[in-house]
This record gives sequence, structure tokens and C-alpha cells, in this order.
Amino acid sequence: MSTEIAKNNPESFPNATLKALEKLITIVAKLRSPEDGCPWDLAQTPASLIPYIIEESYEVTHAIRSGNTNDICEELGDLLLQVILQAQIACENNQFSLADIAEGISEKLVRRHPHVFGEVTVNSVAEVHENWEQIKAQEKWEDHQSIKVAKKLEKYARQLPPLTAAMKISQKAASVGFEWDNVEGVWDKFHEEVQEFEESLQTDDVLHQQSELGDILFVVVNLARWYNLDPELALQETNERFIKRFSLLENTCDRPLSEYSLEELETIWQKVKLYLAEQKNNK
Repeated sequence: MSTEIAKNNPESFPNATLKALEKLITIVAKLRSPEDGCPWDLAQTPASLIPYIIEESYEVTHAIRSGNTNDICEELGDLLLQVILQAQIACENNQFSLADIAEGISEKLVRRHPHVFGEVTVNSVAEVHENWEQIKAQEKWEDHQSIKVAKKLEKYARQLPPLTAAMKISQKAASVGFEWDNVEGVWDKFHEEVQEFEESLQTDDVLHQQSELGDILFVVVNLARWYNLDPELALQETNERFIKRFSLLENTCDRPLSEYSLEELETIWQKVKLYLAEQKNNK
């Protein structure tokens, strides 16, 4: 990473940011050149690049959570590459360009922030959000109050990872009044769904079992919302914690894990948990 970091202001763009972006755009165009480009890059389509967009987005998220600035910078670069590639392919097909993308989002940001670029006054983040939703509705030539909530819920389910979608669906439904009176009602629903899941396991109906399991997960997401917790972050941290414990367990064992009994592995697991907890407390 360069030791001289240009500030994000218009004065620095011609000498740093724009030159760096121009270099990247030129490289991507070269990779896509039919004459002497890269066969892999030439074979890509917008659809074939979807897995990479998703993967890079998750890697950016992981880097941000880790707090390592070098990793964040690198992963953001990988994600930026995906934007440039999509723009390059679209430009080749006379659909749109990177300039169209940048101009479109610039206009949208100005339009949806009248409290910054216009004369509107706001007093809270909630008011900013409400204005944003109203402007979005106006852009679609629809009255803000008449937009079907179900359409938004469908969009979340279609476009977002399931856990993220569940939180967005829960929040949107609650925002229009489809909500428990108190958190005790959510807990009651949780216990009800657990019982129904247990009952479904007594049958051979796998689809019904899966449906009941989904109900439990959705209620857990609602509990997270009520307690202002991030279920995606919670699960990510649990995954990482499990991997760390499992790695230490493997390193502790002197023979393949399959040669240990479950009771032996559980004993080692508990020792690993205690050791890591002590290490954390001593920091």
C-alpha cells in the first residue's frame, strides 16, 4: 500500500484516484481484448462472474470485521475489479459504461440526500431513512403509502442471503405493525416452533421437518432483532470460534480423530474451551 495516501477530495482525484482508476480500467480492457487478451477473462459473462461477486463481497466483510487495513484494502480492490469487469463487458455489448454507473449513483445520492444537497432539514437518522424511502417511492412513480410491502419482502428473499433476508423481512414487517406486543411473545413463539419441530421429527416427512426448522431459525432472527443483535455476525463469530477450538483440538491429539471415542474427544474439547477462555481473560 502506498505510504502517501490521497484524501478523498476532488483536488486529489486528478493526481491519484483518477490515474489509478484509469490504469485499472486499461488493464481490464486489455484482459478482455479479442486480439491478445486473457482466454479466461474473454470467456466470462455477467452471469459467470456472479459467484466471484458474492465471494469477494463476503471477503470484504470478513476483512472489515477483522480490522486488518491491508486486508480491507486488498479485498476492496478485488471487489472493485468485479465492478470494472461488469462495466467492461456491458460496454462491449453497447449496454452501459462505467461512466453510466458512476453518473447514475452520483445522481441518486444527490437526489436522495436533499438534507445535504438541498434545503430539507432533518433532525434524526430515522427522518433521513423515511425521506430516503419516500424519494425511492417517488422515483418509481408510486405513492409511498401504497407500495405493497410483500413486493419488498419478495425482493429481499430473492436477492439476499437467507439469514440477511430474514432480518430484512422481519424489520420491514415490524415497521408496518406486524409485530409482537413484547419480547415475551417472541419467546413464546420460539418455544412453540421448537415443539413443532420436535414433533415433525417423529414423522418421515422431510419437507415438513425442514419447514419447521426454518420456522425456528426465523423466530431466532426475530429474537436477535428485539435484542438489537446481528444474527449474521453472531453466526460468523461462532463459526470462527468453532474452527479455532477444533484446530487446537486437532493439534492436541496425537493420532487421527477417528481413533478417539466421542467421550475422549468431548473431554479434550472441554479442555480446549477452558484453555482458550483463560487465554482470552489474560489478555
